[in-house]
Amino acid sequence: MKPSTQDKVEGTAKEIAGNIKEASGRMVRNPRLESDGKTEKIEGKVQKKVGEIEKVLGC
Repeated sequence: MKPSTQDKVEGTAKEIAGNIKEASGRMVRNPRLESDGKTEKIEGKVQKKVGEIEKVLGC
């Protein structure tokens, strides 16, 4: 798998995991879990963008 595609896939997975953690944290009223989920979601979005940039640059 190309690095750009791999970054997109991993970014999407992180984003989904972050959404789940964030929702779980809200449901059980655990602010730390909710915050971790938000952080992971943002990391996933950044990683997806890196993959898109790599694709455009041909890396």
